[in-house]
Amino acid sequence: MSLRRPFIPFLLAAGGMIAPLPALAGGFYLQEQSPLEIGRALSGGAAAGDDPSTIYFNPAAMTALPGIQVSAGASALMPFAHQSNRGTVRTVPGTPLRLPVTGGDGGNPFDSVTPVPSFYASAQLTDRLWLGLGVNAPFGLKLEYDDDFFGRYDSLYTDLKTYNIQPSAAYKLTDRLSIGGGVDVQYVKAELTNALPQLSPLATSDGFARLKGDDWSIGWNAGLFYTSGDTNWGVHYRSGITHKLAGTQSVSGLLGPIATGNGDFAATASLALPDIVTVSMMHRLTPNLRAMLTAKWYNWSKFKGIAVTTAAGTSNKELDYRDSYSFSAGGEYDVSPRLTLRAGTMFDRTPTNPQHLTTRVPDGDRVWLSAGATYNISPAAALNIGYAHTFVDKARIVRPDSYYPAPATVTATTITDTTGNADQVAASVTLRF
Repeated sequence: MSLRRPFIPFLLAAGGMIAPLPALAGGFYLQEQSPLEIGRALSGGAAAGDDPSTIYFNPAAMTALPGIQVSAGASALMPFAHQSNRGTVRTVPGTPLRLPVTGGDGGNPFDSVTPVPSFYASAQLTDRLWLGLGVNAPFGLKLEYDDDFFGRYDSLYTDLKTYNIQPSAAYKLTDRLSIGGGVDVQYVKAELTNALPQLSPLATSDGFARLKGDDWSIGWNAGLFYTSGDTNWGVHYRSGITHKLAGTQSVSGLLGPIATGNGDFAATASLALPDIVTVSMMHRLTPNLRAMLTAKWYNWSKFKGIAVTTAAGTSNKELDYRDSYSFSAGGEYDVSPRLTLRAGTMFDRTPTNPQHLTTRVPDGDRVWLSAGATYNISPAAALNIGYAHTFVDKARIVRPDSYYPAPATVTATTITDTTGNADQVAASVTLRF
Protein backbone atom coordinates (compact mmCIF):
# COMPACT_ATOMS: atom_id res chain seq x y z
CA MET A 1 0.00 0.00 0.00
CA SER A 2 1.75 3.17 -1.16
CA LEU A 3 0.47 6.58 -0.05
CA ARG A 4 2.75 9.36 -1.14
CA ARG A 5 2.92 12.29 1.29
CA PRO A 6 1.63 15.11 -1.00
CA PHE A 7 -1.70 13.36 -1.55
CA ILE A 8 -2.62 12.94 2.11
CA PRO A 9 -3.33 16.58 3.06
CA PHE A 10 -5.18 17.06 -0.20
CA LEU A 11 -7.55 14.19 0.51
CA LEU A 12 -7.98 15.16 4.14
CA ALA A 13 -9.14 18.57 2.96
CA ALA A 14 -11.43 17.03 0.38
CA GLY A 15 -12.98 14.90 3.07
CA GLY A 16 -14.26 16.02 6.45
CA MET A 17 -11.70 18.42 7.81
CA ILE A 18 -12.38 21.71 6.07
CA ALA A 19 -15.82 21.16 4.57
CA PRO A 20 -17.79 22.35 7.63
CA LEU A 21 -16.43 25.90 7.46
CA PRO A 22 -19.11 27.32 5.14
CA ALA A 23 -21.89 25.78 7.16
CA LEU A 24 -20.72 27.91 10.06
CA ALA A 25 -21.38 31.05 8.14
CA GLY A 26 -24.78 29.84 6.96
CA GLY A 27 -26.07 28.58 10.27
CA PHE A 28 -24.42 31.21 12.42
CA TYR A 29 -25.09 34.55 10.80
CA LEU A 30 -25.58 36.62 13.94
CA GLN A 31 -28.72 38.70 13.58
CA GLU A 32 -28.11 40.14 17.06
CA GLN A 33 -26.51 43.43 16.02
CA SER A 34 -28.64 45.72 18.20
CA PRO A 35 -29.92 45.17 21.77
CA LEU A 36 -32.83 47.50 21.01
CA GLU A 37 -33.78 45.52 17.89
CA ILE A 38 -33.57 42.21 19.75
CA GLY A 39 -36.45 43.37 21.94
CA ARG A 40 -38.73 43.58 18.89
CA ALA A 41 -37.28 40.54 17.05
CA LEU A 42 -35.51 42.76 14.50
CA SER A 43 -38.84 43.95 13.11
CA GLY A 44 -37.70 47.59 13.02
CA GLY A 45 -35.03 46.62 10.52
CA ALA A 46 -34.48 49.16 7.76
CA ALA A 47 -37.42 51.44 8.67
CA ALA A 48 -37.40 52.28 12.38
CA GLY A 49 -34.62 54.88 12.34
CA ASP A 50 -34.78 55.41 16.12
CA ASP A 51 -31.30 54.32 17.22
CA PRO A 52 -27.73 54.56 15.85
CA SER A 53 -27.77 50.78 15.22
CA THR A 54 -29.73 51.64 12.07
CA ILE A 55 -26.26 52.18 10.56
CA TYR A 56 -26.05 48.39 10.18
CA PHE A 57 -29.65 47.76 9.16
CA ASN A 58 -30.05 50.77 6.83
CA PRO A 59 -27.65 53.74 7.01
CA ALA A 60 -30.13 55.89 5.04
CA ALA A 61 -32.32 56.00 8.16
CA MET A 62 -29.60 57.95 9.98
CA THR A 63 -31.38 61.03 8.65
CA ALA A 64 -34.06 60.39 11.29
CA LEU A 65 -31.46 60.87 14.07
CA PRO A 66 -30.84 64.51 15.02
CA GLY A 67 -27.48 65.75 16.26
CA ILE A 68 -24.80 63.32 17.40
CA GLN A 69 -25.83 59.95 18.81
CA VAL A 70 -23.77 57.03 20.11
CA SER A 71 -24.92 53.53 21.05
CA ALA A 72 -22.76 50.83 22.64
CA GLY A 73 -23.83 47.46 23.99
CA ALA A 74 -23.67 43.71 23.78
CA SER A 75 -25.81 40.61 23.53
CA ALA A 76 -25.14 37.55 25.68
CA LEU A 77 -26.03 34.40 23.72
CA MET A 78 -26.76 31.24 25.72
CA PRO A 79 -27.25 28.42 23.20
CA PHE A 80 -27.77 24.73 23.91
CA ALA A 81 -27.49 21.71 21.63
CA HIS A 82 -27.62 17.96 22.17
CA GLN A 83 -26.61 15.11 19.90
CA SER A 84 -28.13 11.61 20.10
CA ASN A 85 -26.24 8.80 18.33
CA ARG A 86 -28.49 7.02 15.84
CA GLY A 87 -26.02 4.53 14.38
CA THR A 88 -22.74 6.32 13.56
CA VAL A 89 -20.44 3.92 11.69
CA ARG A 90 -17.08 3.66 9.94
CA THR A 91 -15.77 1.38 7.23
CA VAL A 92 -12.66 -0.79 7.25
CA PRO A 93 -10.43 -0.66 4.12
CA GLY A 94 -10.51 -3.81 2.02
CA THR A 95 -13.60 -5.23 3.75
CA PRO A 96 -17.39 -4.73 3.58
CA LEU A 97 -17.52 -4.08 7.33
CA ARG A 98 -19.35 -1.09 8.77
CA LEU A 99 -18.49 -0.88 12.45
CA PRO A 100 -20.11 1.31 15.12
CA VAL A 101 -18.23 4.40 16.25
CA THR A 102 -18.39 4.48 20.01
CA GLY A 103 -18.25 7.47 22.31
CA GLY A 104 -20.30 9.91 24.34
CA ASP A 105 -22.82 12.53 23.22
CA GLY A 106 -20.20 15.29 23.31
CA GLY A 107 -22.01 17.35 25.95
CA ASN A 108 -23.37 20.83 25.26
CA PRO A 109 -20.75 22.10 22.77
CA PHE A 110 -21.47 25.80 23.34
CA ASP A 111 -19.98 28.13 25.89
CA SER A 112 -22.45 28.98 28.63
CA VAL A 113 -22.35 32.63 27.51
CA THR A 114 -21.14 34.01 24.18
CA PRO A 115 -20.90 37.83 23.97
CA VAL A 116 -21.73 39.71 20.75
CA PRO A 117 -20.61 43.36 21.09
CA SER A 118 -21.70 46.31 18.96
CA PHE A 119 -20.94 50.02 18.66
CA TYR A 120 -22.56 52.70 16.50
CA ALA A 121 -22.19 56.47 16.17
CA SER A 122 -24.03 58.91 13.91
CA ALA A 123 -23.45 62.61 13.37
CA GLN A 124 -25.64 65.17 11.59
CA LEU A 125 -23.25 67.49 9.76
CA THR A 126 -25.83 69.65 7.97
CA ASP A 127 -29.59 69.60 7.49
CA ARG A 128 -28.95 67.15 4.61
CA LEU A 129 -25.81 65.15 5.39
CA TRP A 130 -25.07 62.52 8.09
CA LEU A 131 -21.97 60.40 8.72
CA GLY A 132 -21.82 57.25 10.81
CA LEU A 133 -19.65 54.38 11.97
CA GLY A 134 -20.62 50.86 13.00
CA VAL A 135 -18.44 48.15 14.56
CA ASN A 136 -19.93 44.71 15.13
CA ALA A 137 -19.54 40.94 14.76
CA PRO A 138 -22.00 39.66 12.11
CA PHE A 139 -20.78 36.03 12.05
CA GLY A 140 -19.41 33.93 14.86
CA LEU A 141 -19.44 30.66 16.75
CA LYS A 142 -17.47 28.87 19.42
CA LEU A 143 -18.23 25.20 19.82
CA GLU A 144 -16.35 22.32 21.47
CA TYR A 145 -17.42 18.70 21.91
CA ASP A 146 -15.87 16.26 24.38
CA ASP A 147 -12.85 14.38 23.02
CA ASP A 148 -14.74 11.05 22.98
CA PHE A 149 -17.71 12.45 21.02
CA PHE A 150 -19.20 9.80 18.70
CA GLY A 151 -19.26 12.43 15.93
CA ARG A 152 -15.60 13.40 16.41
CA TYR A 153 -14.70 12.52 12.81
CA ASP A 154 -17.17 15.23 11.74
CA SER A 155 -16.21 17.91 14.28
CA LEU A 156 -14.62 18.56 17.64
CA TYR A 157 -13.74 22.24 18.01
CA THR A 158 -14.87 25.31 16.10
CA ASP A 159 -13.95 28.93 16.70
CA LEU A 160 -15.13 31.43 14.08
CA LYS A 161 -14.87 35.18 14.66
CA THR A 162 -15.67 38.10 12.40
CA TYR A 163 -15.26 41.81 13.02
CA ASN A 164 -16.97 44.31 10.75
CA ILE A 165 -16.09 48.01 10.53
CA GLN A 166 -18.64 50.06 8.59
CA PRO A 167 -18.08 53.76 7.86
CA SER A 168 -21.31 55.13 6.40
CA ALA A 169 -23.00 58.25 5.05
CA ALA A 170 -26.60 59.31 4.48
CA TYR A 171 -28.06 62.19 2.48
CA LYS A 172 -31.57 63.60 2.65
CA LEU A 173 -32.73 64.08 -0.95
CA THR A 174 -36.05 65.56 0.12
CA ASP A 175 -37.80 66.01 3.45
CA ARG A 176 -39.20 62.49 3.00
CA LEU A 177 -36.63 60.51 1.01
CA SER A 178 -33.05 59.68 2.00
CA ILE A 179 -30.27 57.55 0.59
CA GLY A 180 -27.36 56.03 2.43
CA GLY A 181 -24.58 53.54 2.18
CA GLY A 182 -21.34 52.30 3.60
CA VAL A 183 -18.22 50.21 3.18
CA ASP A 184 -17.80 46.95 5.12
CA VAL A 185 -14.22 46.23 6.13
CA GLN A 186 -14.39 42.72 7.51
CA TYR A 187 -11.89 40.46 9.27
CA VAL A 188 -12.49 36.73 9.73
CA LYS A 189 -10.49 34.26 11.79
CA ALA A 190 -11.25 30.56 12.07
CA GLU A 191 -9.92 27.47 13.79
CA LEU A 192 -11.51 24.07 13.16
CA THR A 193 -10.55 20.63 14.44
CA ASN A 194 -11.79 17.06 14.10
CA ALA A 195 -10.52 13.56 14.73
CA LEU A 196 -9.27 11.33 11.90
CA PRO A 197 -9.99 7.58 11.74
CA GLN A 198 -7.08 5.14 11.69
CA LEU A 199 -7.02 2.41 9.06
CA SER A 200 -7.51 -0.24 11.73
CA PRO A 201 -10.61 -0.03 13.96
CA LEU A 202 -8.51 -1.72 16.67
CA ALA A 203 -6.28 1.36 17.06
CA THR A 204 -6.53 2.89 20.52
CA SER A 205 -6.12 6.50 19.37
CA ASP A 206 -7.38 8.68 16.54
CA GLY A 207 -5.52 11.01 14.27
CA PHE A 208 -6.15 14.72 14.64
CA ALA A 209 -6.66 17.55 12.14
CA ARG A 210 -6.63 21.31 12.65
CA LEU A 211 -7.22 24.18 10.21
CA LYS A 212 -6.37 27.77 11.14
CA GLY A 213 -6.68 30.80 8.90
CA ASP A 214 -7.72 34.42 8.63
CA ASP A 215 -8.47 37.12 6.07
CA TRP A 216 -9.44 40.77 5.53
CA SER A 217 -11.97 41.55 2.78
CA ILE A 218 -14.22 44.43 1.77
CA GLY A 219 -17.91 44.70 0.89
CA TRP A 220 -20.48 47.46 0.66
CA ASN A 221 -24.10 48.26 1.47
CA ALA A 222 -26.71 50.81 0.44
CA GLY A 223 -30.29 51.71 1.28
CA LEU A 224 -33.30 54.00 0.88
CA PHE A 225 -35.45 55.46 3.63
CA TYR A 226 -38.86 57.09 3.08
CA THR A 227 -41.19 58.60 5.65
CA SER A 228 -44.68 60.02 5.28
CA GLY A 229 -44.83 61.05 8.92
CA ASP A 230 -46.86 58.18 10.37
CA THR A 231 -45.30 55.50 8.16
CA ASN A 232 -41.66 54.72 7.42
CA TRP A 233 -40.39 52.47 4.65
CA GLY A 234 -36.86 51.17 4.28
CA VAL A 235 -35.04 48.94 1.82
CA HIS A 236 -31.42 47.89 2.21
CA TYR A 237 -28.90 45.80 0.30
CA ARG A 238 -25.71 44.34 1.79
CA SER A 239 -23.23 42.81 -0.63
CA GLY A 240 -21.81 39.37 -0.15
CA ILE A 241 -18.17 39.16 0.85
CA THR A 242 -15.86 36.40 -0.35
CA HIS A 243 -13.00 35.70 2.02
CA LYS A 244 -9.91 33.72 1.14
CA LEU A 245 -8.60 32.42 4.43
CA ALA A 246 -4.87 31.74 4.47
CA GLY A 247 -3.28 29.66 7.18
CA THR A 248 -2.10 26.21 8.18
CA GLN A 249 -3.51 22.72 8.00
CA SER A 250 -1.99 20.47 10.68
CA VAL A 251 -2.33 16.69 10.81
CA SER A 252 -0.99 14.49 13.62
CA GLY A 253 -1.41 11.07 15.17
CA LEU A 254 -1.92 9.03 11.99
CA LEU A 255 -0.43 5.53 12.21
CA GLY A 256 0.91 2.98 9.75
CA PRO A 257 1.02 3.72 6.02
CA ILE A 258 -0.97 6.96 6.39
CA ALA A 259 1.52 8.39 8.92
CA THR A 260 3.16 10.15 5.98
CA GLY A 261 0.21 12.54 6.13
CA ASN A 262 1.31 13.95 9.50
CA GLY A 263 2.71 17.47 9.38
CA ASP A 264 1.92 21.14 8.87
CA PHE A 265 0.87 22.39 5.44
CA ALA A 266 0.07 25.83 4.03
CA ALA A 267 -3.59 26.00 3.00
CA THR A 268 -6.19 28.45 1.75
CA ALA A 269 -9.96 28.13 1.83
CA SER A 270 -12.57 30.41 0.28
CA LEU A 271 -15.59 31.47 2.29
CA ALA A 272 -18.43 33.25 0.47
CA LEU A 273 -20.90 35.17 2.63
CA PRO A 274 -24.31 35.99 1.13
CA ASP A 275 -25.90 39.12 -0.25
CA ILE A 276 -28.72 40.25 2.07
CA VAL A 277 -31.80 42.25 1.06
CA THR A 278 -34.02 43.83 3.73
CA VAL A 279 -37.45 45.45 3.32
CA SER A 280 -39.11 47.04 6.36
CA MET A 281 -42.17 49.06 7.35
CA MET A 282 -43.02 50.95 10.53
CA HIS A 283 -46.49 52.45 11.06
CA ARG A 284 -47.62 54.66 13.89
CA LEU A 285 -51.07 53.36 14.90
CA THR A 286 -51.57 55.95 17.64
CA PRO A 287 -49.29 58.64 19.05
CA ASN A 288 -47.90 56.03 21.47
CA LEU A 289 -48.23 52.73 19.56
CA ARG A 290 -46.14 51.54 16.60
CA ALA A 291 -46.26 48.35 14.50
CA MET A 292 -43.29 47.02 12.51
CA LEU A 293 -42.69 44.41 9.82
CA THR A 294 -39.43 43.25 8.24
CA ALA A 295 -38.59 40.68 5.58
CA LYS A 296 -35.06 39.57 4.68
CA TRP A 297 -33.67 37.46 1.86
CA TYR A 298 -30.24 35.82 1.93
CA ASN A 299 -28.58 34.80 -1.30
CA TRP A 300 -27.04 31.60 0.04
CA SER A 301 -27.63 29.67 -3.20
CA LYS A 302 -24.49 31.35 -4.58
CA PHE A 303 -22.60 29.11 -2.19
CA LYS A 304 -22.20 25.73 -3.88
CA GLY A 305 -19.24 24.53 -1.88
CA ILE A 306 -15.80 25.33 -0.60
CA ALA A 307 -12.54 25.31 -2.51
CA VAL A 308 -9.47 24.21 -0.54
CA THR A 309 -5.98 24.70 -1.92
CA THR A 310 -2.82 23.02 -0.67
CA ALA A 311 0.48 22.20 -2.34
CA ALA A 312 -1.24 19.12 -3.73
CA GLY A 313 -3.82 21.14 -5.66
CA THR A 314 -7.41 22.36 -5.23
CA SER A 315 -10.40 20.34 -4.11
CA ASN A 316 -14.06 21.27 -4.04
CA LYS A 317 -16.66 20.16 -1.53
CA GLU A 318 -20.27 20.34 -2.66
CA LEU A 319 -22.67 21.80 -0.07
CA ASP A 320 -25.50 23.20 -2.21
CA TYR A 321 -26.78 25.85 0.17
CA ARG A 322 -30.30 27.20 -0.36
CA ASP A 323 -31.53 30.76 -0.40
CA SER A 324 -33.05 31.56 2.97
CA TYR A 325 -35.35 34.23 4.37
CA SER A 326 -36.77 35.61 7.59
CA PHE A 327 -39.99 37.42 8.52
CA SER A 328 -40.44 39.41 11.71
CA ALA A 329 -43.28 41.37 13.25
CA GLY A 330 -43.25 43.52 16.33
CA GLY A 331 -44.64 46.49 18.12
CA GLU A 332 -43.81 48.97 20.82
CA TYR A 333 -45.75 51.20 23.16
CA ASP A 334 -44.69 54.40 24.89
CA VAL A 335 -45.95 53.92 28.43
CA SER A 336 -44.64 57.36 29.33
CA PRO A 337 -42.12 59.85 27.95
CA ARG A 338 -39.45 57.86 29.81
CA LEU A 339 -40.50 54.22 29.26
CA THR A 340 -41.13 52.28 26.03
CA LEU A 341 -42.06 48.59 25.99
CA ARG A 342 -41.69 46.36 22.93
CA ALA A 343 -42.13 42.76 21.78
CA GLY A 344 -41.84 40.75 18.59
CA THR A 345 -41.54 37.41 16.86
CA MET A 346 -39.51 36.14 13.89
CA PHE A 347 -39.32 33.08 11.67
CA ASP A 348 -35.78 32.46 10.39
CA ARG A 349 -35.26 29.71 7.79
CA THR A 350 -31.94 27.88 7.87
CA PRO A 351 -29.90 27.95 4.64
CA THR A 352 -28.28 24.58 5.32
CA ASN A 353 -29.06 21.71 2.98
CA PRO A 354 -30.57 18.63 4.70
CA GLN A 355 -28.23 16.42 2.68
CA HIS A 356 -25.13 18.22 3.96
CA LEU A 357 -25.82 18.84 7.64
CA THR A 358 -23.00 18.66 10.16
CA THR A 359 -22.60 18.51 13.93
CA ARG A 360 -20.38 21.55 13.53
CA VAL A 361 -23.60 23.47 12.89
CA PRO A 362 -26.48 21.94 14.88
CA ASP A 363 -28.90 24.19 13.03
CA GLY A 364 -32.53 24.21 11.88
CA ASP A 365 -35.37 26.61 11.16
CA ARG A 366 -35.80 29.02 14.05
CA VAL A 367 -38.65 30.91 15.71
CA TRP A 368 -37.95 33.89 17.96
CA LEU A 369 -40.07 35.30 20.77
CA SER A 370 -38.70 38.52 22.24
CA ALA A 371 -39.44 41.43 24.54
CA GLY A 372 -37.61 44.56 25.57
CA ALA A 373 -37.74 48.09 26.88
CA THR A 374 -36.10 51.49 26.63
CA TYR A 375 -35.81 53.77 29.64
CA ASN A 376 -34.89 57.40 28.95
CA ILE A 377 -32.68 58.32 31.87
CA SER A 378 -32.60 61.88 30.59
CA PRO A 379 -33.10 63.63 27.23
CA ALA A 380 -29.45 62.81 26.52
CA ALA A 381 -29.25 59.17 27.66
CA ALA A 382 -31.30 55.98 27.29
CA LEU A 383 -30.91 52.40 28.46
CA ASN A 384 -32.11 49.63 26.10
CA ILE A 385 -32.65 46.05 27.22
CA GLY A 386 -33.91 43.00 25.35
CA TYR A 387 -34.54 39.29 25.78
CA ALA A 388 -35.26 36.62 23.19
CA HIS A 389 -35.82 32.88 23.24
CA THR A 390 -35.10 30.97 20.05
CA PHE A 391 -36.77 27.65 19.27
CA VAL A 392 -34.69 25.55 16.86
CA ASP A 393 -36.20 22.70 14.83
CA LYS A 394 -34.93 19.18 15.44
CA ALA A 395 -32.93 17.62 12.63
CA ARG A 396 -31.55 14.23 11.61
CA ILE A 397 -27.91 14.48 10.49
CA VAL A 398 -26.53 11.80 8.17
CA ARG A 399 -23.07 12.93 7.17
CA PRO A 400 -20.57 10.65 5.37
CA ASP A 401 -16.96 11.85 5.15
CA SER A 402 -14.29 9.88 3.32
CA TYR A 403 -10.58 9.95 4.12
CA TYR A 404 -7.44 8.73 2.30
CA PRO A 405 -7.11 7.48 -1.26
CA ALA A 406 -8.04 3.95 -2.33
CA PRO A 407 -7.34 1.26 -1.32
CA ALA A 408 -7.02 2.86 2.14
CA THR A 409 -10.27 4.83 2.04
CA VAL A 410 -12.16 5.04 5.34
CA THR A 411 -15.68 6.47 5.34
CA ALA A 412 -17.09 7.67 8.65
CA THR A 413 -20.84 8.32 8.60
CA THR A 414 -22.12 10.43 11.48
CA ILE A 415 -25.81 9.71 12.15
CA THR A 416 -27.39 11.78 14.90
CA ASP A 417 -30.55 13.55 15.99
CA THR A 418 -29.78 17.12 16.98
CA THR A 419 -31.92 19.32 19.22
CA GLY A 420 -31.33 22.78 20.60
CA ASN A 421 -32.52 26.21 21.58
CA ALA A 422 -31.05 29.52 22.68
CA ASP A 423 -31.66 32.39 25.05
CA GLN A 424 -30.17 35.83 24.81
CA VAL A 425 -30.08 38.90 27.00
CA ALA A 426 -28.96 42.22 25.56
CA ALA A 427 -28.35 45.74 26.79
CA SER A 428 -27.04 49.00 25.34
CA VAL A 429 -26.74 52.66 26.24
CA THR A 430 -27.62 55.39 23.75
CA LEU A 431 -26.20 58.89 24.25
CA ARG A 432 -27.47 61.97 22.39
CA PHE A 433 -25.53 65.19 22.00
